[in-house]
Amino acid sequence: MEKISNSILTVCIAAHGAELQSIKKEDKEYLWQGDARFWGRRSPVLFPNVGRVWNNQYRHKGQTFEIGQHGFARDMDFELIHHSEQAIAYRLSSSPETLSKYPFPFELQIGYELEENRIKVKWQVKNTGDKKMDFQIGAHPAFYFPDFNAAEYAKGFFAFNRTADLTYISPKEKGCSSPERHLLALNEDKLMPIDLHTFDCDTYMFDEHQLNKVTLLSNEKKPVVSVEFDTPLVALWSPTVAHPDCPFVCIEPWYGRCDTVDYEGEWENREWMQHLEPQEVFSAEYSIIIE
Repeated sequence: MEKISNSILTVCIAAHGAELQSIKKEDKEYLWQGDARFWGRRSPVLFPNVGRVWNNQYRHKGQTFEIGQHGFARDMDFELIHHSEQAIAYRLSSSPETLSKYPFPFELQIGYELEENRIKVKWQVKNTGDKKMDFQIGAHPAFYFPDFNAAEYAKGFFAFNRTADLTYISPKEKGCSSPERHLLALNEDKLMPIDLHTFDCDTYMFDEHQLNKVTLLSNEKKPVVSVEFDTPLVALWSPTVAHPDCPFVCIEPWYGRCDTVDYEGEWENREWMQHLEPQEVFSAEYSIIIE
């Protein structure tokens, strides 16, 4: 495990999955620590798919491939390619193992850079093959509810950079979504309350570039953690249906999402796919801000 730090933050990252392991400010931990009783991950990178493909299978050029939820990058060992006091980067390249699940040669780089109280998370995807490449990429960082108390019904609030007419979709069957849209209900302060039943729908998926900042607030409405992004989608998730005493919530910027129920089209035609021509590079970043 490697560490980067500045005068405000200390951040630890594992080469396995190039995954964030710890975010501390003044010795307080903000990143969920992966207790497997609830969810054994902390901040996985989702690649080459976000969410599930229908029945865990997809079709490409007359072949059928099997791939699990959120892809395989989160479960692979990355190579450390840069490490300084306040920045670090890892690389994963395609291999016979990845090509058996995903028939595209690629190079994926994940970087983390500190800037005061901000962690910049940088993604770079290169098509190293000689044919067009289709992929999705996303983030899944989990943060502790502020001052969590399992006995309390209220867990905190979300604040958004936009508050008018926010709509979302949710999973319906086998981790795949329904096209049915729902209008998000906010309170009189234009905040989204988080309580024991907020995540009865499992996941809120906001698409169409509706949002570019989500802030987690305490029950006293004090900002604790913000995530800023320019992704077309962002998801909110906490497994409170299965675990009412769950102490964390995820804020997930996505370039892509799960299939809709019964999708049987081609891989390249899935909704919110990203496309790269041979040798072309996709670059993006999002930020985690400890308030």
